Amino acid sequence: MTSSAMKLPIVETQTDSRTRWFGPFACVVHGQDLVEVFVSGLLIGDFEPKDVFSRNLLLVGLSKEPSINKGLLARSFEVSDNHRRRVCKIAEEQGPQAIPGRPRGGSEPKLDGDARDKVLKLFAEGQRPVRVYRDQGKKLGISYTTILRMHQSWSGREREEAPKEAGEKTPQLSLVSDDALNSDNDPGLPSSGSGGEELSDDEGVVPAPIRGGKMVRHAGGLLLVAMIASFGLYEAAMKGWTASGWWRDRLRMAIDAVILALGIGQKCVEGVRRLETPTAPILLRTNHSPSESWVRRIIKRYVDGSGMANKLHLRMTGVYVDSARSTDDVPAVFYVDNHMRSYTGKHTLRKGWRMQDKRAVPGITDYYVHDEDGRPVFRVDTPSHDSLTDWLSPIAKLLCGGLEKGQRILLAFDRAGAFTENMANLRNTNVEFVTYERKPYRSLSKSAFTEEVTMEDGEVFLVHEKRLANLGKKRGRVRRISLLTEEGSQINLLAVSEEPAWRLIEIITGRWVQENGFKHGKERWGFNQLDRRKVLDYDPATIIPNPARRRLDFSFKLVDEREGKLRNKLARINAQSPKFETLNTDLQTCVALKAEMKTQRPSMPKHIALKDSELTGELTFHDPHYKTVIDTIRIACANAESDLALDLAGYLRRPLEAKKILSNIFNSPGDIRVNPKSITISLHLTGRKDERKSIDQLFQKINDRKLTLPGDAKSRPLRFKSNI
Repeated sequence: MTSSAMKLPIVETQTDSRTRWFGPFACVVHGQDLVEVFVSGLLIGDFEPKDVFSRNLLLVGLSKEPSINKGLLARSFEVSDNHRRRVCKIAEEQGPQAIPGRPRGGSEPKLDGDARDKVLKLFAEGQRPVRVYRDQGKKLGISYTTILRMHQSWSGREREEAPKEAGEKTPQLSLVSDDALNSDNDPGLPSSGSGGEELSDDEGVVPAPIRGGKMVRHAGGLLLVAMIASFGLYEAAMKGWTASGWWRDRLRMAIDAVILALGIGQKCVEGVRRLETPTAPILLRTNHSPSESWVRRIIKRYVDGSGMANKLHLRMTGVYVDSARSTDDVPAVFYVDNHMRSYTGKHTLRKGWRMQDKRAVPGITDYYVHDEDGRPVFRVDTPSHDSLTDWLSPIAKLLCGGLEKGQRILLAFDRAGAFTENMANLRNTNVEFVTYERKPYRSLSKSAFTEEVTMEDGEVFLVHEKRLANLGKKRGRVRRISLLTEEGSQINLLAVSEEPAWRLIEIITGRWVQENGFKHGKERWGFNQLDRRKVLDYDPATIIPNPARRRLDFSFKLVDEREGKLRNKLARINAQSPKFETLNTDLQTCVALKAEMKTQRPSMPKHIALKDSELTGELTFHDPHYKTVIDTIRIACANAESDLALDLAGYLRRPLEAKKILSNIFNSPGDIRVNPKSITISLHLTGRKDERKSIDQLFQKINDRKLTLPGDAKSRPLRFKSNI
């Protein structure tokens, strides 16, 4: 490496394809025998292409300059940014002498020229790496990884260098015409001027006929796919979407991949990469396995600019509400509550109260609706953290719209919605409800409780119901049911319903199924996942809590606490003590600060417009549409799991283990045999003998439903069995 100052021949290198610029006056010129680094027209160093130590030393030195774009710097040296960060970390922790200086090596090629030509010829004929490995891998004595690397090299270099006849197109671009790519009639595809991403090799993922195979990894996940298809999720996703069949096929494959990834416990779209096994094309019914980035792009194109996310969510809500329909004499019961998703990223989000932390944290509040069995029906996200009273009436209206006219519904919610005006609005719209009464209320003597109610779990309540609760301001009255627990605590319920008291008590005490649903949804299906990091700016006219007023109130609270502690200390010590004067001085300072803060509070409103606050241009919220689609799939997965667990639990010796056994089924490999009239999936299951017997009974019941796979034109029924 040299440090002699030489002038950069800017005019000559500006058009050189081997020149990599990482700044307005900084570049790296890659020659055949020498690589030179120029900054502001001066040569600051050079090295031979194989001199890794000198290259890394220059890379570390330039990385210390804050004005240099580190990503461009890495690309100009033709290394990854991860490599640059790793080298800089080594230099920082161990010193420059520890900088890696050994080039990346490799073993001798495992194939001779004839064998290599034979494999490349198979690639040129359109065979995928999996097929080449099966047909030629053992004969040539090479692994699947070697064949896959050869295919990647052939795809990126040799296929581009192969001569093409006049008018011949590459396989990727021939999948769709230029007119289709730029069509304004396809809401799922961004136009060339809308920031859309260029087609990559993954865009070559195309649907393939359903075919069989041995030991297909995660074959049990097809049970989850078929169950969700029976809910109508795929039809709901396609309904009203004017995209071409090309995009519809890819949306079906993307939804399949997300369901399978969630089924094997990956919680988010990133888990699609865990499906990339040699048998993934058979599982997903594609020509080759899609990557997680491909799945994200397809779903984004479905969501962005088409408004399909909310439509899909509402259509599936109608399905779940319809399944919860009851008779005219019995109301359909739904639980409503909020769930806080905290956020720890770099963006500024509005804060909401998180009960687990006992404080306000940045994030998003979701309002979930669950049926009486604890299955999720739908959710509404509120970045502004609106109160439960703001959403109860809209949620009730949505549920009423999804049920037949005249069908009774009953909402159960906690004290956060037990406000008089809110309860009066629900009653006036013929919506029944039951909730807890907010304290303070009058305590009754034990002799007033004349009835006794025993719940299914054995808990006993003493009941008193002879008084109505007045909502005040001529809003009328509602039922008040007073309960006395075995511990002697009194709980009051408020209700508008003709159901007997024991039934209302059963409903409100069963509200914990929703809390359990929150916990299971978070840990099993990833409801708390961010899913998309894109943020949007608030309207400048949005009214937000005044951050300056919040700081003032918080400071006032701290000073008030400090004053109280000082007064306690002064009361305990003698006035002649040396500490008395110091403490008294601190007390007078606190009193003066409090007086000053009190004078400032009237001039600081509690709420102001965003444009008038210090958060202008900083306060953001996450784009909700992409997550809405993923959460719709998650809710479908949770409901399918609940239905299967309900069937399986009846056959198990330990019913509480039903969902865990289902998780094992979804992860199980299996053999797939495709017949003209049916598709048989034989799963290689693990478990005790009695568990496998219970699973066989479950499969018999599932086979009677004649489930089908989405995208199967023949609608062949699936037959599941255990391969023991």
